[in-house]
Amino acid sequence: MSCAPPAARRVMGLDYGTARVGVAVSDGLGVTAGPVAVIPRRDPRLLERLAEIMEEYGAESVVVGLPVSLDGSERRAAAAARRFAAEVGRALSAPVEFYDERFTTRIAAGALAESGAGRAKRRGAVDKVAAAVMLQGYLDRRARKGAL
Repeated sequence: MSCAPPAARRVMGLDYGTARVGVAVSDGLGVTAGPVAVIPRRDPRLLERLAEIMEEYGAESVVVGLPVSLDGSERRAAAAARRFAAEVGRALSAPVEFYDERFTTRIAAGALAESGAGRAKRRGAVDKVAAAVMLQGYLDRRARKGAL
């Protein structure tokens, strides 16, 4: 009889922005999220690249950041994220969930600035770090729900 906990599924997190899609992936235990890539939103191979990342990391599901307003309402950006999530789900044949991404870009930019990263490096990394911040929030919420 094994005492090892069941393996958690790896999850890919996506921060869908107006210019770029930030990508993060959880570790094998589903405890921590790490930034992976930034893909231009208009890249004709966007869905292919996401499929490659999903396969490379062995992710089984996707979480897309949902940009809701401070009052909790959904506007144009949220509708775009929902359309993108539907495309991703179809293209990757994977379950897709949403997670509130309010403030993730601001948190990511602040963390990169505090790390001493130069402006050019911050601009190139902020989207994937924002995806990791969003995915970490999702993983933490999932862990809390599992503990109840």
